[in-house]
Order: sequence, then structure tokens, then C-alpha cells
Amino acid sequence: MELREMSDDACIAFLASHTFGHLASMGEQYPYVVPVHYAYDSRKVFLFSMPGQKVDQLRIIPFACLQVEEMEKDKMWKSVLVQGRFDELPDIPARRNERLHAWSLLEKRPFWWEPGSFELSAGEDGDSGSPIFFSLSIDVISGRQVEHRA
Repeated sequence: MELREMSDDACIAFLASHTFGHLASMGEQYPYVVPVHYAYDSRKVFLFSMPGQKVDQLRIIPFACLQVEEMEKDKMWKSVLVQGRFDELPDIPARRNERLHAWSLLEKRPFWWEPGSFELSAGEDGDSGSPIFFSLSIDVISGRQVEHRA
């Protein structure tokens, strides 16, 4: 088996062909990592969330990282890491087209609203707020893979 760096083009192709990863942001004291569904288009990753800790932290420190992986048989894997900047797509006229574009990309993916639409249950029904669409720019992308050597 051989560990290899993936080219930028291979990383983008991998990112575009997947829909699930882990988003990391800076927390108050520790990094914060959550599972997310995403869609890729034009050097951006588009995501959806309900209000909560993830979005609150990204609004304060807008730098984030998305990790996407694929595990294959016999210890073969690929992993791509995107580092970039959070950009909220609010429901305002000036950002409406971007927000609709994000929604149109995400809704093509199975279960795109999960886990972003889930919230912790406190046993009471309440208004959890409006959905939040945002993008993560691709400032840095890198990937590694382990392949079986013939």
C-alpha cells in the first residue's frame, strides 16, 4: 500500500462527487466538529443549518475546515481537506440569488437537510428559528489517499 498526495483536480473531483463530511470551526476553547451534508459548485461548498452553536461560532471566527473521506476495502481510503471562510447567505434581496443557488444545489442531494435541521430536544416544542444557508470558500484544498500497489 502506498500513501499519496492527491492533485488539486483530484481533490475537487472527489469533493464534487460526495455529499457528506465533517465541518470544523473554532469554538470558545476547543475546536468544534459536526457532521454535515454539503454541495460543491465553483470553488465553494454550500451548507445548511438551523441556528445554533456551529453558526454562532462561525459568525465570530469565520474560518473553517471541511473534511470528506471515503473508506474502501482492505485499508484503502481517500481524504480531502478544505480550508476556507464562512459566508452566510441571508434571506435578503441582495443575497437572494446566492441563497436560491445554494438551496437548488443542496436539494438535489439525498437527506440534505440532515443533520442541519435537527436540534436537541428539551421535551418542549419551540421556534428554532429560520434555516441558515452558507458557503465555505475553498482557500486551500489538499488530499491524501492510500492505494493498493500492484
